[in-house]
Amino acid sequence: MHVIGRRRTRLLACLVAPLAALLLTSGVSPAADPAADAPEAFSGASWAADWPTWQKDLSGSRSNRAERRITPDNVENLRLKWAFTHPQPKGLPDGVRLTARSQPAVVNGVAYFGSTDGKFYAVNARTGKTKWELDLNEVNSGSGFTAVRNSPAVSGGKIFFGDYAGHLYAVDQKSGELVWSTKIDNHPQGLTTSSPIVHGGRVYVGVSSAENTGGIETACCTFRGHVDALDANTGALVWRHYTVPEAKAVGTWPNGATRYEPSGGGVWSSPVIDPSTRTLYVGTGQNYTGKEGETDTVLALDIANGEVRWKRQMTFPDVWRQVCADPSAPPGYCPGAKEGAALDYDFGAMPNIFSANGRKLVGIGQKNGMYHVFDAHTGEVVWQRQLGKPWPNGGVGGIQWGASYDGKRLYVATWFADPGSLFALDPATGRTLWETKHPANGCSTGGAAKHPEVCALANTPAVSTSPGLVYEGSADGKMRAYSAENGKVLWEFDTIREFQGVNGLTGHGQGISGAGGAVIADGVLYVNSGYFGQYGRFYPTDKGSVLLAFSLR
Repeated sequence: MHVIGRRRTRLLACLVAPLAALLLTSGVSPAADPAADAPEAFSGASWAADWPTWQKDLSGSRSNRAERRITPDNVENLRLKWAFTHPQPKGLPDGVRLTARSQPAVVNGVAYFGSTDGKFYAVNARTGKTKWELDLNEVNSGSGFTAVRNSPAVSGGKIFFGDYAGHLYAVDQKSGELVWSTKIDNHPQGLTTSSPIVHGGRVYVGVSSAENTGGIETACCTFRGHVDALDANTGALVWRHYTVPEAKAVGTWPNGATRYEPSGGGVWSSPVIDPSTRTLYVGTGQNYTGKEGETDTVLALDIANGEVRWKRQMTFPDVWRQVCADPSAPPGYCPGAKEGAALDYDFGAMPNIFSANGRKLVGIGQKNGMYHVFDAHTGEVVWQRQLGKPWPNGGVGGIQWGASYDGKRLYVATWFADPGSLFALDPATGRTLWETKHPANGCSTGGAAKHPEVCALANTPAVSTSPGLVYEGSADGKMRAYSAENGKVLWEFDTIREFQGVNGLTGHGQGISGAGGAVIADGVLYVNSGYFGQYGRFYPTDKGSVLLAFSLR
């Protein structure tokens, strides 16, 4: 358990380079929402037929109910159509490899996604052929590590996404030309893992950081998590909601480095919006130091000005940084150790908005394995279900990225839970309708069988659905489609192999990538393979990870 956390956090620390400080105007006052009631425009595309955002839609369903080509009766006939290889950036330390995490947005027959090499691509959704690319290294030369980790949102003729260096971009959907670029966090290790959502002429996104992944030699910690609303046309900051107060020096660590409190509350989670009540819902991360702030909290914010409508802190205290998961670290560096509060039970998962028995609800999974459901208007807890093991000191036993709601059932996957499982739940009560434990042969078959020491029966990405089907991938390198009715595995594809990319580069699959998940649009299934965390690190390691597209023909 300690080894798992150490590998995960050390890798993340290596991935984030120091960032140059580009100042944002501070003290932006809340403003009216001039276009809050305007209809959404997705470049003429049908919101239902395409997959334009990480969330799929404003409510965060991650379900394409308009998909009619891939069905439970023919899903076994899915075949690889094309592969796109994500190049590895130059200058990485030996043994460090970036994972493709930018789930594609698919609109009007074009797939849009960011890459590990600091470029953003638009490709033909049927062939994978590149239509245009934008080099973010040229846009923000020398200002940080511009690889893209989050997933784009396509709206109003523009594409919105962020990078490892804390920039948020708007790009013209047709030409690929930059419309604007904004530095949404000045902290040297601020980054965007939260995928943006667009509504009423504004872009909403959370901001997190990798500051807590530093070793004992770092001062630690001053980062403050926040949720931002920006003007979609200009990138101007409209409002900002911080999750913790500003950090102050409170003493020193045992090595004499300055210690700051409070810090943390990074917003890894992707937000969702209820347009009828003009409310944004999002989850927050744990404290890095101190105990103040809206950490491990579900927030309901007014989309007009960012004011809190309600909030529920689900774990307190939870004070965790990388050294808490390192058994070799000397004592005194894990701020939550003495009171058993070094848990890492933050919210990385996206919320889901749905209705049951005439009541509007908000559900969200937590890294302690609990799925919580609240009254969307009041924040009252309606039901909770413990689905995964609450592992301490790393939070890897629980719900990692997000669930799916298909209008009938909630589908939730657990990560490392000995083994991970996929659940179908009654949205009204949380009753388990079916549970499918991770296939027991996941590490003894396919490419994973050659490296059992780095394989795990763990569900890595967010869950996705289409009529009759549930899609979930694993750290064992396999992508699977399950029956929505009973949880039976209907299709499986082993990605731990070499692929020749349509962009002329050779890639190699690893574990199915976390952060994103499967995208199903117009009869094609898209998924990233190349997870290179503590498990799922299969070999060779010198090949780029891959975006794979599957269809019935």
